[in-house]
Amino acid sequence: MSEVAPGLVTVFGGSGFVGSQLVRAFARRGWRVRVACRRPDRAWKLQTSGSVGQIQAVRCDATNPDEVASALQGADAAVNLIGILYEAGRRSFHAVHVEASRNIAEAVAAAGIDRLVQISAIGADPESDSDYALSKAAAEMAVREVKPDAVVIRPSIVFGAGDDFLNRFAQMAQFSPFLPLIGGGKTRFQPVYVGDVAEAIARATVLPEAAGRTFELGGPAVMTFEDVLKLILRETYRSNGLVPLPFFAARAIGSLAQLTAMVGIAPVLTRDQVVLLEKDNVVADGAEGLAELGIQPTGVEAIAPSYLWRYRRGGQFAEAAAA
Repeated sequence: MSEVAPGLVTVFGGSGFVGSQLVRAFARRGWRVRVACRRPDRAWKLQTSGSVGQIQAVRCDATNPDEVASALQGADAAVNLIGILYEAGRRSFHAVHVEASRNIAEAVAAAGIDRLVQISAIGADPESDSDYALSKAAAEMAVREVKPDAVVIRPSIVFGAGDDFLNRFAQMAQFSPFLPLIGGGKTRFQPVYVGDVAEAIARATVLPEAAGRTFELGGPAVMTFEDVLKLILRETYRSNGLVPLPFFAARAIGSLAQLTAMVGIAPVLTRDQVVLLEKDNVVADGAEGLAELGIQPTGVEAIAPSYLWRYRRGGQFAEAAAA
């Protein structure tokens, strides 16, 4: 597989969890990277990911077509990483996922840029009961209508230092004697390492043969929600109880918990996230994935201990203290 020559790539939403890894992946390949985000002041740390002048952060509200067009000036490729996990004020799933994606695709097409990668999610479904999954599916369709050769990447739950999954429940275990087994803990996931996701996106961007294809990214193992919580407890040396929580009760709790978003506080849980948990989040049978991009997936057990230690009593030296 031969990669196209390095040029300039605009990464929308590149200052976040996956974006910071993706910027490094492009920089290693010699690409110049323009990080387009609402808060470029939060992207300053990315400057050390490449050579002097190789990485530039610019302000861009992707719901504004003019700002999107400006962010794409001179670009040879574009990646749309923009996404939210809960709605707050004007930042609705439709605005952030669908409208922004359409703006980016139209601007890419108008500028004659060949390569566009759209980051979606496993579970994106136009018939889903989840607003998040519905908007992700609508975003895919909006992009493909304008740019049929765009690449779509659908990751399962992404883990790594700074993730919003393992860290969330590990933090919860510090304060609560019990962790909730939502829906009995039977929902299946295929956790995929953030480094593998970033490398997959970079390869999908620079490999001409990836054009127009959809890749579903999952790790080497399928785990239930209960398996994930037990992993967290094992790595943090905790013995919290696991209490089954029926979906109907979890939806009610999520409806209340999401009210914190109204005052700018990220909710611990939302009703829509519970609805997502009612379906498995694994790579579909026959779907193309990491293997087709030449990537060997990294297991969660190999990475999670490197950052979950911070939640142990005694922190990094808890084992030595216990001994």
